[in-house]
Amino acid sequence: MASKETLNSLSSDLASGRTTSRALTEACLARIEDSAGEGSRTFIQVDKAVALAQADAMDLMRSKGAEPSPYAGIPISIKDLFDIRGQVTRAGAKVLSDAPPALEDAAAVTRLRRAGFVFIGRTNMSEFAFSGLGLNPHFGTPRNPWDRQTGRVPGGSSSGGAVSITDGMAYATLGTDTGGSCRIPAAFTGIVGFKPTARRVPLQGAVPLSTTLDSVGPLARSVACCAALDAIISGEAETNLSGVSLEGKRFAVPHTVVLDGMDEIVSRDFERALSRLSAAGARISRIDLPEFAQIATINAKGGFTAAESYAWHRPLLAAHADRYDPRIRMRIERGQSMTAADYLDLIAARRSYIAGVTKRIEPFDAIIFPTVPIVAPKLSDLMEDDAFTSINLLVLRNSTTINMLDGCAISVPMSDEGAPPTGLTIARAGGGDQAIFRLAAAAEPVLAAA
Repeated sequence: MASKETLNSLSSDLASGRTTSRALTEACLARIEDSAGEGSRTFIQVDKAVALAQADAMDLMRSKGAEPSPYAGIPISIKDLFDIRGQVTRAGAKVLSDAPPALEDAAAVTRLRRAGFVFIGRTNMSEFAFSGLGLNPHFGTPRNPWDRQTGRVPGGSSSGGAVSITDGMAYATLGTDTGGSCRIPAAFTGIVGFKPTARRVPLQGAVPLSTTLDSVGPLARSVACCAALDAIISGEAETNLSGVSLEGKRFAVPHTVVLDGMDEIVSRDFERALSRLSAAGARISRIDLPEFAQIATINAKGGFTAAESYAWHRPLLAAHADRYDPRIRMRIERGQSMTAADYLDLIAARRSYIAGVTKRIEPFDAIIFPTVPIVAPKLSDLMEDDAFTSINLLVLRNSTTINMLDGCAISVPMSDEGAPPTGLTIARAGGGDQAIFRLAAAAEPVLAAA
């Protein structure tokens, strides 16, 4: 496992001359190239020569006092969903391997480039971001760092991004989150993942899954790392995390749906997390959120992801359906039978859902619940399609509640060092992103207490 440097500690090391961008980049590349590691399954494309050139450029600029940001020269990875000019955007799929290279960067990539980050490579993912488990039959599935001997999923869809961080191949990653794709792999691998209010970060240049539910967010080693990256990709001021405290903060624990089916490990960690938060001064209430129980009915015909992904994929499916992962193709094709009336019903149901949930959680600073109700499943348990489908739905269930809300949420590790990784979600209605970062920054050391 890699050391625990954060963006702030690396920024300090670069500024003081204790390290260089070249040294950081070479170290990441060495881990990617380690034949005993997960690099070949974690990355779809590694840009060694370009990354080293970027690193040298940032070192030169820093030597002249001209670095574009405090984070200039830090290597990060980019989910294969995003356009990077001159590169093919495959979205984890073989069917796009012959697509022309992108003519320009995705909007979020442009903002990271302007800040001087070094792009180490494109990370593996669930094909077209359509799974919470992270399996990919085309490029392989990176193994979860917690239990490599058994072979467990990394979580999806930002699977390679999470493993690139845990294994020291990058110090952060740019991901997307439509139903938990930043938060689920963060919970499964013991890092932090953030889903912003969707409208804050532009989606331009990212292959869509659901234009209604898609959001662009970071995964990294700490809450502060995610806050720094979020500020850059959203174009907003970085959240001030100084003086954060849980004293008097009001947390609501919904006991509708999100606590169902927890395994023993998640249940134990969650109860311990509640005790630690309470001891730190937080006020915890348990509430009904009946709207959460409505999501399965709302999405019974496939929901926004099926309708909107099918609209985008129709030409590709007509020409090359056989090149898709059959499990993903099946989920996309559910949108074929949805009518315009079905879609309008979805919009109305979501509007009602947002209004109901927002009213119930308004008295609280945040709602909290396990990011995923189970620890990372074994790859061997997902061989059969029925098992894959049922476990995938379970893994996505809790995080989907926030995407339907158009809320903001962060997953923070709540397991002890060396134990199976689990994550605590801290969430609010849309627009409360900075408040979420402050709450998470206050909770982070409390949850990690020995």
